Amino acid sequence: MHASAEPLVALDDLRLSYPSPEGEVEVLRGLDLAVGPGEIVAVMGPSGSGKSSLIAVIGGLETPTGGRARVLGIAMESADERARTRLRRREIGIVFQAYHLVPAMTALENVALPLVLAGESGAEEAAAAMLREVGLGHRLTHRPSALSGGEQQRVAVARAFVAGPRLVLADEPTGNLDRRTGDIVAQVMFSLTRASGAGLVLVTHDEALARRCDRVIAIDAGRALADPQAVAP
Repeated sequence: MHASAEPLVALDDLRLSYPSPEGEVEVLRGLDLAVGPGEIVAVMGPSGSGKSSLIAVIGGLETPTGGRARVLGIAMESADERARTRLRRREIGIVFQAYHLVPAMTALENVALPLVLAGESGAEEAAAAMLREVGLGHRLTHRPSALSGGEQQRVAVARAFVAGPRLVLADEPTGNLDRRTGDIVAQVMFSLTRASGAGLVLVTHDEALARRCDRVIAIDAGRALADPQAVAP
């Protein structure tokens, strides 16, 4: 991150907890993180360490219960649901492990969906161009059930990038894929990130994938560790 660049993500003493019959369950416990434009950051840690919750807070899907979370200039701890939804539609792309494609829609329609919801014109043309970019120009009219897992995830990646987001969040994007297919999906995601200048926050258990990122953040029990080697994925 350039010293003078405004961070895309600036988390300060971030906390997230949920009520339970036994009392408050702390998921994130004073986590600090900054992500700059064009930066690819891997987040690693054991299951239950808070990785997916971190993505949910940055993406505005969860509201912090303490600390500060500034994302693309918006204070997520005080933003209302409408502001967070608008931010996701216009400036944040999200890739999930389980693809989350709409089964009844074609690949083209799935990728065009963020632009359609945002009321943008030329949605199908932009979606077709993005699908060609990820190597699926021959699959425009196929529904998810007719696509392999790797193809479905490339559709999901195309959908995340189609609106030109400034920030992309990926939660275990290769977790359901074999090594070779996962490598293809990762390369597509990295190429789109580099070409667009977006920031990418990538949650993964895959050490080889993490090493391809600019920086690795290790978290355990909701806290960031100074040494990424200090925690096993």
